Amino acid sequence: MMIPENVKSIYLIAVCGTGMASLAGLLKEAGFEVSGSDANIYPPMSVLLDNLNIPVAPGYKKENVPPDVDLVVVGNAVSKTNEEVAAVLESGLPYASFPETLAHFFLRGRKSLVVAGAHGKTTTTSLLSWVLHHAGRKPGFMVGGWMKNFDGNYRVPGGEFFVTEGDEYDTAFFDKEAKFLHYQPYAAILTGIEFDHADIFHDLAHMREAFMKFVGKVNPEGFLLVECETPGLAEIRKLCPARVETYGFSAEADWRVEALAPAEGVGQFRIAKNGNAAAAQTFQIPMFGKHNTLNAAATVAMTLNLGLEPEAVIMALHQFRGVKRRQEVVGEARGITVVDDFAHHPTAIALTLEGLRQAHPGKRVWAVFEPRSATSRRKVFQADLPPALGLADCAIIGPLFAPEKIPEEDRLDVDRVAEDIRNAGGLAWHLPATEAIVELIASEGRAGDLVVVMSSGGFDGIHQKLLARLKKDD
Repeated sequence: MMIPENVKSIYLIAVCGTGMASLAGLLKEAGFEVSGSDANIYPPMSVLLDNLNIPVAPGYKKENVPPDVDLVVVGNAVSKTNEEVAAVLESGLPYASFPETLAHFFLRGRKSLVVAGAHGKTTTTSLLSWVLHHAGRKPGFMVGGWMKNFDGNYRVPGGEFFVTEGDEYDTAFFDKEAKFLHYQPYAAILTGIEFDHADIFHDLAHMREAFMKFVGKVNPEGFLLVECETPGLAEIRKLCPARVETYGFSAEADWRVEALAPAEGVGQFRIAKNGNAAAAQTFQIPMFGKHNTLNAAATVAMTLNLGLEPEAVIMALHQFRGVKRRQEVVGEARGITVVDDFAHHPTAIALTLEGLRQAHPGKRVWAVFEPRSATSRRKVFQADLPPALGLADCAIIGPLFAPEKIPEEDRLDVDRVAEDIRNAGGLAWHLPATEAIVELIASEGRAGDLVVVMSSGGFDGIHQKLLARLKKDD
């Protein structure tokens, strides 16, 4: 269904999702009358919507839908059988998906910059948005994480650019293609392709199909930046109608990155274009690890290609304050530092642990992992999780989140993950309760330890529970 041109009022079904709430905020601040509903209304999105004076009806009831609303946005969290969705279909009200709405109201007539890939999307999108903002380009943006520089995750555009985190998840019940296929990229970053989202994709080949469609949509007048180790680079070059440039640590990369030793609590790197070492610039970021270096390098390559001066990019990166839940220190008690991180894929877990070791040399590192995402709860990563978690000095695997939603034969064997780490010479426990995890760290932890909690969700508030328990001993 086409989105009407004279829209004034918009109703969002499943408005409390991270992306939907941000879209609601964009629409409200752009001057639309916005309301919505959700079955799960809780912080931080409920607070965001309340602060914006966006009414949210609890639960899904057909009478919630305003009969004279100009447009209904249907989130991908609801199906065709949802009571409100059924009412919309029966009434003939105009409806659209979240990415369709974003594209219609905010991407048309602008240069859409999209960050896609298996890892690093949120951090790279945040870096790119901040650098363009700091340089005075007034970009609009929507990011899947909370950016500390803006104390938010979206902004209405005031200039020619809009930056979007390109999500490969499906769009809506009526559109099973990936969201990022709607984002009309003028230029894009592809951070790499690895298998994930086993609830959406059958296998890596199926997932690659979505990414290959995406690179085919880049504007011929724009460009695509690809991490140089991405498999299928030749196919990407063939399918992309725009120029393709690579970035990475390889000498063959168009934008060659060289990681430098940390200095005064910041990571730093050099990046040179087409092997021109004499023109290499040194950049500093308040983050550590090769993955964050690559995220920043992609941002540098993108913004320099867009015409920013190197000095402006250097200044902006140095003032980047990071993203919540990405190597975020949440507190310290009894000399033990507690860090929160979103890592839930084996590669992301390994990169996070390597980065934290670089940032905190000599400290004993605890990895506390919750198998929570649709893929990490499945046995698809049974062999990959032990070596990743085994990079920590001590690994604790928490309970499988909502195991009843995964067929028993497909579930991750958490006991076996811990056993495989121990068989490889590491220390590991599977503890089925938050309280047991907290007590183990409280009894075995010592001053100078670093505890990183890794989960794609809230993990039962374990961060604050652990800090509270440790403070009792101070």
